[in-house]
Amino acid sequence: MKRLIFSFLARLNKLFLPSYSKKHLDLSMATKLQLAIIGWRYFVTTNSLA
Repeated sequence: MKRLIFSFLARLNKLFLPSYSKKHLDLSMATKLQLAIIGWRYFVTTNSLA
C-alpha cells in the first residue's frame, strides 16, 4: 500500500514539479525552495522504489 501511494506521488511530481537536473542547476547556487523540492522528490522516489 505504501509503495502504491509513493508511486502515485512520484507520477505527480514528474508532472507538476520542475526537473532541476535537466536544467543543470548548480546545488551550491540553489535557493531554499529549490533545495526543498529536490529533497521532496528524492524522498518520494526512494520510497516508491523500496
